[in-house]
Amino acid sequence: MSIDLHEELGMGFGEAVTTVFGKYATFSGRARRAEFWWWYLFVLLVSIALSVIAAATGGFTLDPDTGMPEIGGMYYVTLLVGLALLLPNLAVTVRRLHDTDRSGFWWFIGLVPLVGWIILLVLMVLEGTTGPNRFGRDPRYRSDLPS
Repeated sequence: MSIDLHEELGMGFGEAVTTVFGKYATFSGRARRAEFWWWYLFVLLVSIALSVIAAATGGFTLDPDTGMPEIGGMYYVTLLVGLALLLPNLAVTVRRLHDTDRSGFWWFIGLVPLVGWIILLVLMVLEGTTGPNRFGRDPRYRSDLPS
């Protein structure tokens, strides 16, 4: 029984998060849908966890007299985590766009409220191009398997 060189690779939650952190600021290459969507699930879970902790500890409160927000220590933790996740978010999005054979500059369409978000969402859901494209090899297939 021989192993097909184009055997489909599966990618789970942990592998996707590890891959994105491993390519923290790498904007070249391609990212498959699984990598992108598992990463966004990770970011969502981190955001929810930080929000729950902030709510439980009074990290974000309003001054009853002025109505102005009072910033607690949790605000700074949330800010630092958000900044730490910003660059890998941008990088995995650009690599995902590359997988659909589009320039990373398509990311800027997401700056257009509603319509841009919908277009960017559709681009993230599309299947990547099969085989190599101008941004690199197809990340769905192994090229290192013996024949």
